[in-house]
Amino acid sequence: MDTLTFESDDLDHTEEFLSKAYTKVKISGSPERPKTQIWRKSVGSTCVDRLVFDYDMHHDARPIGKVCLCTVQSGSIVRRYGGGAQGVFGPGDAFLYAPHDRPYKGVIQRSRFTIVLLDPLVLNRVATALPGHGPTELRLTGDRPVSPGAARHLKRTIAHLRDHVLAEPAVRDAPLIASAASDLLAASVLNTFPNNALTDLGVQEGRDAHPATLRRAVAYIEDHADTDISAAEIAAAARVSLRALQHTFRRHLGSTPVNYLRRVRLAHAHADLVAAVPGSGATVTATAARWGFLHPGRFAAAYRRAYGRPPGETLRRLPP
Repeated sequence: MDTLTFESDDLDHTEEFLSKAYTKVKISGSPERPKTQIWRKSVGSTCVDRLVFDYDMHHDARPIGKVCLCTVQSGSIVRRYGGGAQGVFGPGDAFLYAPHDRPYKGVIQRSRFTIVLLDPLVLNRVATALPGHGPTELRLTGDRPVSPGAARHLKRTIAHLRDHVLAEPAVRDAPLIASAASDLLAASVLNTFPNNALTDLGVQEGRDAHPATLRRAVAYIEDHADTDISAAEIAAAARVSLRALQHTFRRHLGSTPVNYLRRVRLAHAHADLVAAVPGSGATVTATAARWGFLHPGRFAAAYRRAYGRPPGETLRRLPP
């Protein structure tokens, strides 16, 4: 996990920093006290930044290479894509600040806000796992949330990543957490903004596959449960299309490949808790994080449903 802090009242210094941290940026204007503060936390290719501009900052920027999301806490932001319409956003708003492949410009008007940077490849990976969605490139087709409820969910997801996942060393440093955090954010983005992954759904279901497909898929999941694998990779290992794999799991296990993977990881976490040596320093949080469970509370709830007791009781060797 990387952290970064920046504070300056020099516009040239700020422009240089922004160009290195984001993309080539040109700042214009000559405020008397151009105080800028930026705090970054990141895991994998995903960054969550808190920014404060105590002045009106005019900027013109090149394509950033990542999907850039924004939530505004105070002040206002005026933003325009290259050749696109202007958007004006204020406190409480969540919006797409910039697509990964388009230049943008605007004015940050004495604002405090949060920016999240997400690799577009993660959006494609999560979108490909949707039932009925093919391998077409993911496109966000709008910059405003589809509903107030979707916007609230996105803001809660961003706050959870910033204040809990990235703030807890035992969670953020686990190998599976970087992927799980990015996938959680990507799923929230797909739920929040208009995109072709949702509008292209409705394709007919794939044909049934032979049970041998299921055996190959299950074997691959068991062998790779401790690594970052996607439904598409499981399908490739089973030598069938993603749609056929999903149909096979629904037909024979009443589940999805991803849910089955989650159950396997839960079983491994249970085994680790059972095998933990008293006094070794093992914790429920660290064990959950090792197996890709991003939210300790949800892990505890899933564990209790599966094993009839809280994970802490297993770790402490309390009788059932």
